[in-house]
Amino acid sequence: NSRLCMSSAVAGYTRSLGSDGPPCSYEDLDHCTVAFLIGTNTAECHPVLFQRLLKRKRKNPGSVKIVVVDPRRTDTAKAADIHLPIAPGSDLAQLHGIAHLVLRENGQDPAFIDDHTENYDAFFDVAARWTPRRVALFCNIPEKRLREVAALFHRREKVLSLWSMGVNQRREGTAVVQGLINLHLLTGQIGKQGAGPFSLTGQPNAMGGREAGGLAHLL
Repeated sequence: NSRLCMSSAVAGYTRSLGSDGPPCSYEDLDHCTVAFLIGTNTAECHPVLFQRLLKRKRKNPGSVKIVVVDPRRTDTAKAADIHLPIAPGSDLAQLHGIAHLVLRENGQDPAFIDDHTENYDAFFDVAARWTPRRVALFCNIPEKRLREVAALFHRREKVLSLWSMGVNQRREGTAVVQGLINLHLLTGQIGKQGAGPFSLTGQPNAMGGREAGGLAHLL
């Protein structure tokens, strides 16, 4: 599991944060104000977690907004407040487009960036090239929808991003994981209750297996 299912998440966390330790916990599902699901059909693949989220939403409808990024209209997408049916393989461009809009609206967290990140200028140059119009055309989504999702990030909501095989099994999966983590670093949405990039693992105790050395290059 750690090698096949989670290797992109492992590499993305390690490259971005220096450690393969997800900076979130399941309890954050009870505190986030935005659940940003990308590349995951959580309703079918992680039904207990998804029902936990839906139960909270039913109990207090305004407590959490669910955003689903998936080319397919899955059961997860049907339950979303916002569904972005992006073109397959365009997820990284979409994340850059969100970052572009966050920067345009001054939604970044300068203090967090100065204190906790490196290479901000290089990231800024990449995000600057992905204008809303370019992203909308590349991802085959309405520009208005992209702006709606970006607003959730730059308003400093408590954003909890969740992903699984739709990202991890991509040819550029590690880059997509890093793109998602970069959004959280840009906005300071990490290391706080109800916020952060959270990889949904495929099997019980995959993290424990990794911590015990259960990866091909650590054995």
